[in-house]
This record gives sequence, C-alpha cells and structure tokens, in this order.
Amino acid sequence: MRTRSVIVVVAAAMTAGALFAPSAAAIQGGAPAEEPYSFMGSLQRPTYLPAPPGPDGHACGAMVVAPQWVLTASHCARNPTGAAVGTPREMYVRIGSLDNTRGGQFVEVDKFYRRGVEGDMWGKDIALLHLKTPVDGEPVELADKAPEVGTTARVLGWGSTCSDGENTPDCYPTKLREIDLEVQPIEACSPAVDGELCIGVRDGSIGPRNADSGGPALIRDDGKWKLAGVVSGSGSNEPTLFTDVTRHRDWINGIVSGTDVPPEEPMPSVAGSVNLGNCVGSVVRTSTARPDDPALLLTNGHCVEGKPPAPGSALVDRPADRDVRIADDEGYPKATATAVRLVYATMTGTDIALYRLDKTYAELEHAGARIFRLTDEPPNVGDQVDVLTTSTRKSCEIEAVVPHVREDGYQLDHSLRYAAAESCLPMKGDSGSPVLSGETVVAIHSSTNISGEKCTTDNPCEVAEDGTVTAEKGRSYAQQVGGIPPCLTKDSRIDLHRPGCALTRP
Repeated sequence: MRTRSVIVVVAAAMTAGALFAPSAAAIQGGAPAEEPYSFMGSLQRPTYLPAPPGPDGHACGAMVVAPQWVLTASHCARNPTGAAVGTPREMYVRIGSLDNTRGGQFVEVDKFYRRGVEGDMWGKDIALLHLKTPVDGEPVELADKAPEVGTTARVLGWGSTCSDGENTPDCYPTKLREIDLEVQPIEACSPAVDGELCIGVRDGSIGPRNADSGGPALIRDDGKWKLAGVVSGSGSNEPTLFTDVTRHRDWINGIVSGTDVPPEEPMPSVAGSVNLGNCVGSVVRTSTARPDDPALLLTNGHCVEGKPPAPGSALVDRPADRDVRIADDEGYPKATATAVRLVYATMTGTDIALYRLDKTYAELEHAGARIFRLTDEPPNVGDQVDVLTTSTRKSCEIEAVVPHVREDGYQLDHSLRYAAAESCLPMKGDSGSPVLSGETVVAIHSSTNISGEKCTTDNPCEVAEDGTVTAEKGRSYAQQVGGIPPCLTKDSRIDLHRPGCALTRP
C-alpha cells in the first residue's frame, strides 16, 4: 500500500465559470457535469474486492485511449495477488454516460497491464485495461508534454462528496462531477516525486476524494481535451498527486499497438487463504475430523471482531456472523461460508482464534475449496515453511523457538521466529496467515516488530529464559498450533478440560 492515503476513486465540483473563486467554500460541492465526455468511464468491480459503497461497485475512473483500451490507476486495476499482468474477473467499464449506473456502453475488461506494482508505485500508478469489445466513444489524446505550473486542469469523477471519514452510499453521486484546478509546484505535494503532477489548491480543501482514483487531469490544447495525468493519491491538507501520463507514452503506445506487450508472469498460488479484512485465515481440519463435521476457520486471537480477549483470559463459544471467502489459486473466491460461532480465542500463551462455519468439510470440498490439515506436532528449527497470505506465498525458515514474546501487555510462549530473508517479509495485515509445511498448517503468523520498540503494540519483544528482553526491528513471529487438536471434540467443538489440552481457560 502506498504511504499516502490512496484515493480509491472527484468530490467537490465546480463549474468553469467559478474557476479559482477566492473562497473555497463558494465552490464546495459544486455542480455536476452537464455533458458527457465520450472517453470517460466508471471502472466497476465485484463487491468482494475493495470498493467504495457506491452503486454498481464503482471503484475508479477510467479513460478510453483507443477503441479497445482504457487507462486508469494501477492500484485500481490489481487483482487479489497484485500481479503486474493478468486476467481480471467481473471487472467492467461503463463508458460515455454521465450516470455510472446506466447508459453508455458497459464493457467487460479481459486483461490488465499495470505499470506500477506494490512496492514500486511512485510515479508509475497507471494501468491499461483491455476491453472485451471495442467502444464507440472518441478516445482522449495523450498530452504531448507535462503541463506547466499554473495550468488549468479539469478533473472528472464519481467520487465521494463527503468530508474525510464519512463513507456511506449517500456520499457517492451517480452523476459525473467535474472541477477545474491548478497545477502546483511538485513541492506542494508530499512526497515530491518525479513522475507525479501536483494539482489542486494548496490547502487541499477541494479536489479528488475517495473513489476518484484513475480519473483524468485534462488540459485544453488546440480546442480539445488532452489527458495529462491520472488521479493517484492524496495527502492531508494539500493538493492531489497525479501520475504524469506524458512520461508513460511509450509504455502505453507499445501495449496498445502490440509492439511491446509485457508478458504475464506466473504468480504463487494463494488457494485456501481467507481474506478477513483486517487479517488472514484458513480452513483447517484435524486428523480425526469427519467429513460431516462443521468446518473450522483458524486465525489470530487479535483478529476477532469486537473486543479481543484480555490478557490471561479466553473467549469460548460466542456468537459470530462473519463472511468467509476461500480463495482459489488467483485469490478470487472459490467457495463461501459464514462463521456462525467463535469457538475459542485467546492471546495468552498463544494467539489463536477458531470459528465454526455453517458448512461442513464435505460441502466445502465439493465446492473445490482447499482445506489444510492442522498439525498436532511441533515444527523444528531449520524447517522451511511458506507463509500463505491473501496475495502471495512467502518462503521462510524457522530460525528459533523463542521462550516468550511480549506485546502490549500480552505474553506468548514458545513462539517461532523467522530467519531474516528477502523472501520472508510478513507485513501488518498478514496476521493469521497459515504457516505451511506442504499442505499442513504448523503455525500461524502473528506479529512483526515494525519500529524497533520494545514490547509495544506492533513491536513484539523477546524474553529469554533469564529474563533478558530484546527487540529488533523487522523480526517476525508465528504461533504454534499443535496444542489445538487435543482440545477439540466431535462436531468441531472445544473442551478445555480434555486430557492433554493446555490452552488458556476463560
């Protein structure tokens, strides 16, 4: 994710006649566009992918640059695995209508090419989408050169008209809005990066908002609109960053003409991962589980909805209502279920949570979902494992078993520490990811020390047997799961008094 707040798809709009009025309040909210732009489109995605709560899954703006090609922001076009080139599913663009719910042409996207990818997005937040069928709208031409400071640029979009923090369906208009803004010195935006344009007003009070990403910055040249930039991201109280389209003309033309098309590279399978929004989960079964038992979902204790279990306590047999989408190889939903019961959760001694689903193992397997075996044995130091996130598999080595890990008042015992390696970089948001040896879950990822602090939130520390406390930025830890099977009974229930069960009791 970009470090600035990313605009997922223009809010405050104004007419050209009100351009650069002395009072920002005079144009807040503005007026909708009066005439459609033949090249302007609404990029729409299924609701299981991140999108604002606007109608029809509107996520971003997009512009026709050739009869079968539209341009948008790279962060708008990604699939669940973050591939640079791929085949999306259920992604459409509505072209040439003022209303993003009807009219114009509604065309499916059958390929995407991203210039910028995660970790390398600055100045490259731009993507091309290939349409399944050509559209009739006249394409917009690319600007010949970047606009100079002081140039007027028109921005279009269906983004939020509400202030920051509000995110209800009423915030998102169905009719296209427009606003005229001014190109600012790049230093007015942060970070000031080559390949970006800084456009807006100095205090950021008007301009693009959530759901405007991918929309255009248009300039007038020879009496017609030309595309100079693509909405990328916005900081607080400052203008908006736009990707400078003119720097990517060769890349765009090479793909559109077919003379320089990037290949589609294979991505690691993420089948079996479950995106819980704030964390990752996986469906697991013990060696004694029966096909007709309700399936169990495993994640971290700190990933439960609502208040997490307090230090020294556990949550047992609580009601739940949580959507579960089990991913296929590319991260799209293969099977769905609902977590109807929180069977168990604790953050004492270990960091685990188990949910019982409304479907059985047999039903999920029939739907093609990948289900992992839950180990009942501890892994070994030196073992090679995979941390399965919702976007990739990270290859890691178990470097040590740490006596104790402390974080924000909690203590975990016998945690696994990964060896530092470029291939093993779990991040915040990967919590709950299954740690796999083959198809067996031997642990779940729980935490990474983000800033090097000792024992604070997002900064776990190690406690040796002699009580010595150490902390190192970047160190990551997983929690063993071999203690779970002895506590489970038939029908995917838990009995903390069973012989061999050592999990924390309420």
